[in-house]
Amino acid sequence: MALENSVIQNKLTHKFDTLVSEFVQLHDILTFEVNADSILDVMKFLKEDSELRFNFLTDVCGIHYPDNEAHRQFTVVYHMHNWYDNVRIRIKCFLSADNPEIDTVTGLFLSANWQERETYDFYGIIFKGHPQLKRILNMDEMVSFPMRKEFPLEDGGRTDKDDRFFGRTTDNC
Repeated sequence: MALENSVIQNKLTHKFDTLVSEFVQLHDILTFEVNADSILDVMKFLKEDSELRFNFLTDVCGIHYPDNEAHRQFTVVYHMHNWYDNVRIRIKCFLSADNPEIDTVTGLFLSANWQERETYDFYGIIFKGHPQLKRILNMDEMVSFPMRKEFPLEDGGRTDKDDRFFGRTTDNC
């Protein structure tokens, strides 16, 4: 028998009560929110439960919502896959703009190592307990996080680009 979304939701709400919420199915993937302080416990349960068996972490990524209230401006999104029943889930953890921190899941999934480093590199989200949380794609000297919405899209001091060639002009000709 295939693993149903209702079984996943019932097991999670029974075990974690209000620490898991906002269950919705988007594009055939059960999506829900987890309190950021509980992510390790929830993911461990999802991985080790004999019926759920979400044994593969597909992806870890970040999102910046600058227009949200301060305690929900950053999101860490996890995608997990149960290979036995071919079921996927998406987990969202909202973080504060003042302190975007969440526990690392590298102890559960080694594949999270580089994915968390990339999320840190682009969004500045701190993964507490990560074995080597440092930039992975950008220069170490960089002080900003380029995927944040406040990052400037273009360098105003560029002299190697002529806007006329890109359809952007300020004259009325």
